[in-house]
Amino acid sequence: MTRPAHPHIGWSGNPDGPRILGINPWITDFAAFNVWSRPVGLLACLSMLRDAGASVALMDCLDRTWEDVTWPKPGKYATGHYPKEELPLPAGLEFMDRRYSRYGLPRELVREALAALDPIPDAVMVTSIMTYWYPGALDILDIAAELWPEVPRYLGGNYATLCTAHAEKHADANFIQQGTLETPANWGAFWNSLGHPVPPVPANAGLSLALDLYNDPLYAPILGSRGCPFTCDYCASHALYPNFTQGEPDAIYHSLRAEYDRGVRDFAFYDDALLVNPDRWLWPLLDRIQADDLDLRLHTPNAMHIRRLSTDVCQRLRAAGLHTVRLGLETTDFDNRNDVKLTRSEWESGAQNLVDAGYDLDDIGVYILFGLPNQNLDNVQQAIDHVRAFGFRPHLAHYTPIPGPPMFHEAVKASSHPIAEEPLFQNNSIWPCVPGGFTWDEARRWKQRLHGK
Repeated sequence: MTRPAHPHIGWSGNPDGPRILGINPWITDFAAFNVWSRPVGLLACLSMLRDAGASVALMDCLDRTWEDVTWPKPGKYATGHYPKEELPLPAGLEFMDRRYSRYGLPRELVREALAALDPIPDAVMVTSIMTYWYPGALDILDIAAELWPEVPRYLGGNYATLCTAHAEKHADANFIQQGTLETPANWGAFWNSLGHPVPPVPANAGLSLALDLYNDPLYAPILGSRGCPFTCDYCASHALYPNFTQGEPDAIYHSLRAEYDRGVRDFAFYDDALLVNPDRWLWPLLDRIQADDLDLRLHTPNAMHIRRLSTDVCQRLRAAGLHTVRLGLETTDFDNRNDVKLTRSEWESGAQNLVDAGYDLDDIGVYILFGLPNQNLDNVQQAIDHVRAFGFRPHLAHYTPIPGPPMFHEAVKASSHPIAEEPLFQNNSIWPCVPGGFTWDEARRWKQRLHGK
């Protein structure tokens, strides 16, 4: 399906049901790059609401959406830049010597499209991904309140869940949703607020995504699970999804095949624990991909657990079409890790298995944690050297101090910023837990180190 002209936004589902508009707001940050980004939480909400009898629509400010909109040309494997508009530095961040921008569709085009929406929604659901991107969510809520003052506005997502008190104080929303929509409390509260009887929660709720709401997509997510069985000190996955759940292989393949038949060839796994219990859904999915001879490219932007990269696993992933490999090494100080996921021998074995399976070394990136509270940065340099010795590409995974994980308490003590009170200071671009914070000189030094200079 080709993209429509601006300002069209289409409704999908039961025309007699309540109309629910989902909005993915702009990114407001110092930098942003599209690495197969989709608001999977919001898409899961729209899918289950439509399956329960609602009519749904999507306004994704981070998607091109309309044919007559200027958008940067996509790069390798459909990743790429966003359009951006420079903004004044927010209050409190004036010390940063970096440009701050709104990324995504032009604000006025989004407002015009929402103003032209006919019929108007019965409810507006706004998601919030990174906590420190909340200015975009607040802005879109203000636009919705201006256009449809009587229509209830719901704010969900990571910011709403992890920084609830801040959202309640600053967001012009009628309801702040903590956690996922399919929980009995949230599901019942949503339908009751609309004055509708509460329908049963649909099958596969939380894992089924309304991907068909995108016109002419270049890529699509694969979501086979939610949550993670591990509880790493720095990660918020467990705070957002307390339970680790995995989907059914037939449903996951049906979703992938529907996007493939629409022309999508790049698929990104969104799972936090892709290789846990692979017999449950991953192996059946990959077997179907091969049996149907699908010519596609698979990507793992969320790092895979290296300890599970056996010879067989590496070969099966490659045979099915895995191109972009991201690994979570985090540190080579194996005796003082913030998790229990990896030993030195497991790392070396997994790395060698990838090499033996024939992956392109340029497509193998290894995440190394940077900017942890009280971190010895010499260990970061050692990890970089270790990764480069294997021929892989090291990437600094900048620590984001957000509420929920146990490490946040250490971060509050280590940071010179009020990160517990103001989410803008949780932005990893300011290096909130690094003594002295971000400087261009230090950023250049680390960039050179990543390239072995």
